[in-house]
Amino acid sequence: MSLLAPPLSLYIHMPWCVKKCPYCDFNSHGLRSEPPPYADYIDHLLADLDADRVDFAQALVGRPIVSIFFGGGTPSLFAPELIERLLDGVRERLPFVDDAEVTLETNPGTVEHGNFDGYLAAGINRMSFGVQSFDDDKLKRLGRIHSSNEAEAAVKSAQDAGYRNINLDLMYALPQQTLQGALADVDHAALLQPTHISHYQLTLEPNTAFAANPPPLPDDDHAWAMQEACEQRLADAGYGQYEISAYAQPGRRCTHNLNYWHFGDYLGIGAGAHGKLSDAGNGQIHRRWKTRHPRAYMEAAGAVSRIGGDSTVEASERPFEYMLNALRLIDGVPMREFAERTGLPLERIGPALATACARGWLIENGEQLQTTALGQRFLNDVIASFLD
Repeated sequence: MSLLAPPLSLYIHMPWCVKKCPYCDFNSHGLRSEPPPYADYIDHLLADLDADRVDFAQALVGRPIVSIFFGGGTPSLFAPELIERLLDGVRERLPFVDDAEVTLETNPGTVEHGNFDGYLAAGINRMSFGVQSFDDDKLKRLGRIHSSNEAEAAVKSAQDAGYRNINLDLMYALPQQTLQGALADVDHAALLQPTHISHYQLTLEPNTAFAANPPPLPDDDHAWAMQEACEQRLADAGYGQYEISAYAQPGRRCTHNLNYWHFGDYLGIGAGAHGKLSDAGNGQIHRRWKTRHPRAYMEAAGAVSRIGGDSTVEASERPFEYMLNALRLIDGVPMREFAERTGLPLERIGPALATACARGWLIENGEQLQTTALGQRFLNDVIASFLD
């Protein structure tokens, strides 16, 4: 089976934030006494993109960008005019589809309300707010710099500025959170009528402050009860679940994340950014990640030293990597997509597929592969069954 080139996205990493949250394991760096070199960083992002375009020229031919995601850190620390300069530079270098989705992550405590007009004019057509909770006590425990009232005001301000595509990030199973508290967060979010809600469990990640000094979290049974109850409450409010932690109003699923979950391709620029690119010409799938520290990344000035590492996704790794993403989707994926995105025949995963179906984890009808409710609960075990 030949490898087919999937849709192509662009991830842009903005590494600075006001303060590092104790649960965060992302490549983010809190502000110090001197402000970061925001304008210079834009130049380095474009130099990084130029170098990647040279390195992957063959694999990029004829492939427009379907989505862009500004992640961090806190991208909203960058002024709208800097975001506009960057997006203009990207458009000069890469083709876009007409309805390309362009998302900016923002912390409600870092955006001046007047800036939303500027971001919209710059080309940002989807805003993602890291709210996490509407309980001020829980926000303090999470180390967030905003209050519930500030989060609500920021969302309403973005809507007033003309944003019609807004995501809210919410966490559940927070320190000493009750089921009623988790449901109250979901209800508060739904009242604001965002088009999309990301609802995910707080987990203790290695090398974080919470991992070193764990807070009192609900146990697994209570966390599962929160997940099930919140899923139903979101459904009642008109948000359809389409991925383990993603809920959307009709027609508002996130293009960028869907491309990840369908094992699509993405260029990654910025300090610590990761990318994945399929080269249909030689049947290879390539991964590249950039140097993590912003200073080292900028000192590289688009040179080879900006690259933190390169690797090829070998045939033996592709089933696991594909399933790691695709099995998160509630509606499943077309069976033909496995061969198209991995370049491997479906027979390659026949035994593992049969075992997972026999255990009640998956449903396979010849056209669609779908995780059952039981499989969703034990998703890590399901995915692990596709390891080589």
